[in-house]
Amino acid sequence: MKKPNILFLLTDDQRFDTIAALGNREVSTPHMDELVHRGVSFTNAHIPGGTCGAVCMPSRAMIHSGRTLFHLNDNGSSIPEEHSLLGEELQKAGYNCCGIGKWHNSPRSFARSFNSGGEIFFGGMWDHWNVPACDYDPEGKYDYAVPYVSDAFHSREVTEVVSDHISPGKHSSTLFSDFASDWLKNYREDKPFFLYTAFMAPHDPRTMPEEFMRMYDPDTLKIPPNFQAEHVFDYGVRDVRDEVLAPYPRTEPEVRQHLAEYYGMISHLDYEIGRIIDVLKEKGEYENTIILLAGDNGLALGQHGLFGKQSAYEHSVRVPLIFSGPGIKRGERDDRPCYLLDIAPTLMDLLDLPAQDGAEGLSLKAPLTGSGEDRMRDTLYFVYADLLRAVKKDGFKLVEYASEYGRYTQLFCLKEDPFETTDLSCHPSYASVLESLRGDLLKQRDLWDDKNDEVSRRFWDCYSS
Repeated sequence: MKKPNILFLLTDDQRFDTIAALGNREVSTPHMDELVHRGVSFTNAHIPGGTCGAVCMPSRAMIHSGRTLFHLNDNGSSIPEEHSLLGEELQKAGYNCCGIGKWHNSPRSFARSFNSGGEIFFGGMWDHWNVPACDYDPEGKYDYAVPYVSDAFHSREVTEVVSDHISPGKHSSTLFSDFASDWLKNYREDKPFFLYTAFMAPHDPRTMPEEFMRMYDPDTLKIPPNFQAEHVFDYGVRDVRDEVLAPYPRTEPEVRQHLAEYYGMISHLDYEIGRIIDVLKEKGEYENTIILLAGDNGLALGQHGLFGKQSAYEHSVRVPLIFSGPGIKRGERDDRPCYLLDIAPTLMDLLDLPAQDGAEGLSLKAPLTGSGEDRMRDTLYFVYADLLRAVKKDGFKLVEYASEYGRYTQLFCLKEDPFETTDLSCHPSYASVLESLRGDLLKQRDLWDDKNDEVSRRFWDCYSS
């Protein structure tokens, strides 16, 4: 019997709370809602963070390798040949693997992962209407790759290099969904497919077709309860690119405008996702396709006085993660903690294939299907550069900041304070919780091997001084 197909939809900068069916009544996402109703939504899915500002880069490397943050190469900017990749293993199992859209982890690793593809963007961000996209090269010999630096599309030098590859006038979400839809329409092979479509939306610059730009009235959108004009202290991200997208101090009208544009990008993205799913239905492949939707990291947009994702707050480390399709439960939510690096082990397990060599993620097959070993985590660990470390356990989160910018501690009770507005670190009643979580932080440091590279040493030297 033919194994199920896989459609993997990865979004860029989509926060966990931006899907209508999962509780956000301000945003319209009918096609993502359909996946929620058809499958299992992990409402406490996370990224571990990253050791540089472009946290999406290690996030994507962890997704495809199943490895943890400090076992990547160079923060995930390239993936070593000895690191097994999801698409590589699926090809061995007889899958036709097609890669589309954003790939932030080097051309060679893309070539290993896919035996076909198109409209491939090697970089972190770009103007959505002028994406320098590549055709597929099986040898991975691309004559350019956009640097991962976040301001690359402002660079005249980089623009001159990629100018011959730009397809002007088509939005990135449409560009990628067009290729995915056409690929599906023309698919005639007997073997199953793995169709990986990695969008650039809703990452800024937040531009989109006019109908979606006008879809949300900023004046009607709610300001989050953890909105602040500025972060309570400077921990070293004040001038990161994401943070200068809005002036200081932050204002409520500015945040509402950004939210309206963010939701517009997500609704346009949802529309394009729907076009791909419609082709699956037309081809009669919908019921035999595992559809996986995930976001590579979250985004603050005014929460805690921040705009980016370089923190350990919920808005930055929690992401959407939905599985639907054959053998998967329908309309269920699982609020136990997991990571995106659990995706590859889960897919391999669902397909009854051997685990990837070196994969450290945990299979989520048991909560998805009701069968298999249930090995969910009870503790999560978060990192940002050499500025902070955090641990989340039993409804509490401890965040420790230690750098040249100062030494700060935050403790939140997430059950009572999901927006992380009340710091309990100096509250006598929580002294034992604080002490216990500090012990857990050190245990997780050792489990994650967060101690041997230069970034780790800078943080822990400052933390212990």
